[in-house]
Amino acid sequence: MSFLRNILKPSNLKSKTQFSVSSSTFYNSHFPSKYCTSASVTYHAGLQPTKPEEKPRVVVLGSGWAGCRLMKEIDTKIYDIVCVSPRNHMVFTPLLASTCVGTLEFRSVAEPIGRIQPAISSEPGSYYFLANCTSVDTKEHEVHCETVTNGAQSLDPWKFKISYDKLIVASGAEASTFGINGVHEHAIFLREVHHAQEIRRKLLLNLMLSDIPGVSEKEKQRLLHCVVVGGGPTGVEFSGELSDFIMRDVRQRYAHVKNYVHVTLIEANEILSSFDDRLRHYAVKQLTKTGVRLVRGIVKDVQPDKLILSDGSEVPYGLLVWSTGVGPSPFVKNLEVEKSPGGRIGIDDWLRVPSVQDVYAIGDCAGFLESTGKPVLPALAQVAERQGKYLAKSLNRLGKAGGGRANSAADIDLGEPFVYKHLGSMATIGRYKALVDIRQSKDAKGLSLKGFPSWFIWRSAYLTRVLSWRNRLYVAINWLTTFLFGRDISRI
Repeated sequence: MSFLRNILKPSNLKSKTQFSVSSSTFYNSHFPSKYCTSASVTYHAGLQPTKPEEKPRVVVLGSGWAGCRLMKEIDTKIYDIVCVSPRNHMVFTPLLASTCVGTLEFRSVAEPIGRIQPAISSEPGSYYFLANCTSVDTKEHEVHCETVTNGAQSLDPWKFKISYDKLIVASGAEASTFGINGVHEHAIFLREVHHAQEIRRKLLLNLMLSDIPGVSEKEKQRLLHCVVVGGGPTGVEFSGELSDFIMRDVRQRYAHVKNYVHVTLIEANEILSSFDDRLRHYAVKQLTKTGVRLVRGIVKDVQPDKLILSDGSEVPYGLLVWSTGVGPSPFVKNLEVEKSPGGRIGIDDWLRVPSVQDVYAIGDCAGFLESTGKPVLPALAQVAERQGKYLAKSLNRLGKAGGGRANSAADIDLGEPFVYKHLGSMATIGRYKALVDIRQSKDAKGLSLKGFPSWFIWRSAYLTRVLSWRNRLYVAINWLTTFLFGRDISRI
């Protein structure tokens, strides 16, 4: 194509190593595939610093609970928004376990960023970029990004820079493996929609393979042994959903192998350690009643078909789901800023990164510095969501006071500091039963509910928390069809 050859001539480039483009032509002009496959030179495109006649630019790194809540609440009449994230949607994580067994469909828990903040799709200065942030230059007020690629046949990674007036780091955390060998290679995490899809495909594949003539009894037992490592809310909810799936659907539709299907939940200490003792005992009783085997132990090694516990015992598995909490991502670890206990980005009472100008951190990647006297908050959706809402209001107030530009907010009052009050915890354990623990802290007094009333509260609360009416309708219809006709067991 002649026009591509003309573009690629060195004489038509401002520089052999770097060029700049206006934001309105960024995607239209600089992502043709033949142009991006140069093996010898990497070209950097980007968004330049905002001009006086333009709105200040807020760059948000991440599309989780914190980042999406901030984008939803921020005033787009004051700011342009640029979101950089490897996914173009927010995942409603409390319902993610339900998608693994067909109780809900995957699109029911995914909310597109363009629906959360329509300005990203319609405003000329607001964008969503499918990319990862690789580094931050706080002196130049720039973030360095690299596009996300998908497989060997896709475009080569494209590196570019974005100038910001305010930077919000909401990149989340990654699953903790505690350095255990084989976890990344053989276990499946439960944090993203593609994780749930992988779990569902593997589960249904094992069910069908075990029904093939000639498969030994020992291999059937291994294939149909589902092991969950981690006794927190995610691990318990997935175990409950899985046991419910086995009791209600597998026993009817896979009658030949129904007696081979088992679920084991492995936890080093007590399951649901943050819940009231009475609720924990109830959860243990109900999970055991529905066929979940509870094992207290520490995983020492993970192999392709079995895991080894610290006492030397072996646990064969066909499906291994890892849910042992989260820790700082490599991106957060490499940021040259002061860290909080646990390795998160250190923030002050107003969610600012105090060592640099115009940088804020919220969600699972952020934690209060020791100098604030506040503890590091737990990695919960309600923490991230309220931090995002608080920071959006602070930035709106800052923008109205003339502090939206880079290096312009030093003398402006930031208002009241962020204060977190825990609203309580909920977890479903399958078979129309759940736990509701409404207390400020583990040692405080409060309301604790269990059984069917808690299950009804759990479903009602999360249905109202789903972000859009479209997804609320999806969720309600999925629940109704599952109740009437059972779960979908198609392997797609």
